[in-house]
Amino acid sequence: MGWLMEKFINIHVKKLPEGVYLATSDDLSGLVAQGRTATEALEIARDVARKLLEAKAERSGHTNLSVIGDSFDYPLIVNA
Repeated sequence: MGWLMEKFINIHVKKLPEGVYLATSDDLSGLVAQGRTATEALEIARDVARKLLEAKAERSGHTNLSVIGDSFDYPLIVNA
């Protein structure tokens, strides 16, 4: 049940000309999420990633993603 551990996935977020944000990942094939804000796109990406990882774990039993360590940097998005 290693897939229940927190994993590290790099996400690329890009603002599209239409004004929405697109989140994708080279780390997890099939991860695509879109939101009205960067925060919303990331929240949706987290749900999509969870579902993709659950499906992958059912098929093969493991992923190639890194497990979260004791310390890491995280860019926090804040509306101010």
